[in-house]
Amino acid sequence: MPLALVQIVYLVAAVLFIFSLYWMNDPKTARRGVVAGASAMGLAILATWFQEGVGNYVWIIVPIILGFAVGVPLSLVPLTAVPQRTAISHAFGGLAAGLVGTAEYFMHATPEHEKLTPFCMFALVVEIILGFLTFTGSLMAAGKLQEVKWIPQRPVTYPFQNATNVGLLALACLLGLYLIFQPVGIFPTLAMILIVLLALAFGVLLVIPIGGADMPTVISILNAYAGLSAVAMGFVLNNKLLIVAGALDGSSGLILSIIMCRAMNRSFTNVLFGAFGQVQATAAGGEQKSYKSESIEGAAQILEQANLVAIIPGYGMAVAAAQHRVRELYDQLKKRGITVKFAIHPVAGRMPGHMNVVLAEADIPYTDLVEMDEINPDMPQCDVALVIGANDTVNPAARHDKATPIFGMPIIAADKAKIVLAIKRSKNPGFAGIDNELYFLDRTFMLFGDAKAVVGDLVKELSGEGGH
Repeated sequence: MPLALVQIVYLVAAVLFIFSLYWMNDPKTARRGVVAGASAMGLAILATWFQEGVGNYVWIIVPIILGFAVGVPLSLVPLTAVPQRTAISHAFGGLAAGLVGTAEYFMHATPEHEKLTPFCMFALVVEIILGFLTFTGSLMAAGKLQEVKWIPQRPVTYPFQNATNVGLLALACLLGLYLIFQPVGIFPTLAMILIVLLALAFGVLLVIPIGGADMPTVISILNAYAGLSAVAMGFVLNNKLLIVAGALDGSSGLILSIIMCRAMNRSFTNVLFGAFGQVQATAAGGEQKSYKSESIEGAAQILEQANLVAIIPGYGMAVAAAQHRVRELYDQLKKRGITVKFAIHPVAGRMPGHMNVVLAEADIPYTDLVEMDEINPDMPQCDVALVIGANDTVNPAARHDKATPIFGMPIIAADKAKIVLAIKRSKNPGFAGIDNELYFLDRTFMLFGDAKAVVGDLVKELSGEGGH
């Protein structure tokens, strides 16, 4: 394929990538955006395959087969596993960038080293550091989300933690600076190997101190790192499409991270170094709070008498796969002329937009999904706030208790509703490790049990199949 034709195909792919992001901004065009993004990647692969200078097609065919072998099973994971699947995808992207950068270095580290110009070495170092730290950091994030036994879910702190992390990164950057001016030789080779090891270690140490409550933001930050490593790889390989795609990926991840940090009233440094999610110490023998439970029959009667019901979903709903039962409950309430809105917190679940994706699978009308800032002013007029598996995102302690790790985080004002019905599997605290003050209010009634079973029983009661 002539070089000019390759560049034209790359241009078309770049435009499709841009439109893919644009279309995914709206649920009505999201499917079109996915198709556009996949088509752009397909065109990019084909154009690269057929361009001049590609001699051994085995090195393209084998990775594609391996990619399908890994990608197809990953696409079939349940929605509750989408956050960790996304983190693993970032890990693959970071690993690819790191390996390509390393291979480029050792392939051109010859006495002539004409290609290893200062700019090329700068891009290589950036690509390798960002790629490998994204790889191990994303694996750690996926492990925390999957609740792997040997990976601590709570933040791990140790003396001089921040100084150690910053020191590792600074040392890697100093070695990279050395390579820019002295790219070839025994010591530069050792420096490159050390940079790889430091980046791998930094990725692990970066995520270990971060609690599960901050994982959505961590995932979006790692997404930005993966995109930036792709940009650097594009400069190394002189591939404009990689630069465009990486820039889109990196900038969108950065913007999303900023939005989520604002949603939690926190800064990047606070997320990365604040050990958010640390278990709050409770004094032994302190005041024992008690819950007020409600029966399925009583909860159904409360819902039937409401005019406005705000359903507040959280990770507990996703983990119980209760979204289809929630849709049935939604239908039962709508039949009675009751207004139903879904209050969506920006960081509910384990990844950005997690609740939107889960509810979309059950065909919940997107017009009834309301963002936190929009629903909060209406909560005092809400007759019933039905909390399904949400915890920290509705905890009033975030407003006033400076001792809690969620202090300052905007929450959905469920406590302002006239009555709160809270479905919860157990009495265990959420990711932040603290009790939820909402559950102990006088007008809050608990429905303990699996969210899918509890909502299913509510549906049966409302439809007259509850045995009465």
